[in-house]
This record gives sequence, C-alpha cells and structure tokens, in this order.
Amino acid sequence: MDVPCSIPAAKLFKAFILDADTLIPKVVPQAISSVEILEGDGGVGTVKLVTFGEGSQYKSVKHRVDGLDKENFTYSYSIIEGDALSGVVESVSYHIKIVPSDDGGSVCRNRSIYTTKGDVPLSEDEIKSGKEKAKGLFKAVEAYLLGNPEAC
Repeated sequence: MDVPCSIPAAKLFKAFILDADTLIPKVVPQAISSVEILEGDGGVGTVKLVTFGEGSQYKSVKHRVDGLDKENFTYSYSIIEGDALSGVVESVSYHIKIVPSDDGGSVCRNRSIYTTKGDVPLSEDEIKSGKEKAKGLFKAVEAYLLGNPEAC
C-alpha cells in the first residue's frame, strides 16, 4: 500500500517511526493510548507493548522491531502476541519505507505479511480493514505535522 504525503521524507520518518511511541498516543489516543518498551533500546530486537485506546476492539499487542535503517527511512516490525492476532493469525510483519517524492513530500510504502495458523485463509475484509486503519493512523500523523510544523 502506497500513501502519498506532503511532509518531507526525513521529517515524516522521524515523526511516524522514531517518535511514534510518544507522538501517536498524543495524536490519536482513541486508537493507541500508550507504547511501552519492555526490552531493548528501541533498535532491532526491541519488544514493545502497544495498548490500544477505548475506540479499539482490541486491548493490546506486543511487537518486535525487526529492522531500522535511519539513512534509508526503512522500518520493519512484527506483531508477536496479543488479542489483535485472531484465532487464525500467528503473526503479522510490517515493512515500511518512506521515499521522497518529486514534489518535496514523500510516499509511505507499507507492506504487511500475515502468517496464519495452518492452512486457514485470512478474509479479504480483515486485510482491507487493517490497511484502512494503518492509512488512517498515517493520515492523522500527517495532519498533526501540517498543523504543528514545529513538531519533530
């Protein structure tokens, strides 16, 4: 999924990836109320507890940072535990790359890989719902940065 953005790539990466643990709960507390590092220093191998807000159907997930490249604006992580992993999903891996666009903004490229338990298929509605939530979160951060240019 590619999402265009008017924010330059470096600023967007800092906000959406590097400062996300504090910024996202501030911008969309109804979606994510807190992020806590359980182990690690924020880099590869770090495990975080993400607690969802009151507007979510889920309580929390643990995710592990799998990759972080600050120079190339890439980040990957996996959801490894939590109630958002339905009975058929074993894990979900996300790969994010923010690339500069010709107009001075950027494009957020997000790829999700779902690993199911056994041969159980995942419904297209579940995948579409996940993509829409991710896009909404991204657009909320973009709107916050546009309204608060001094942030990040």
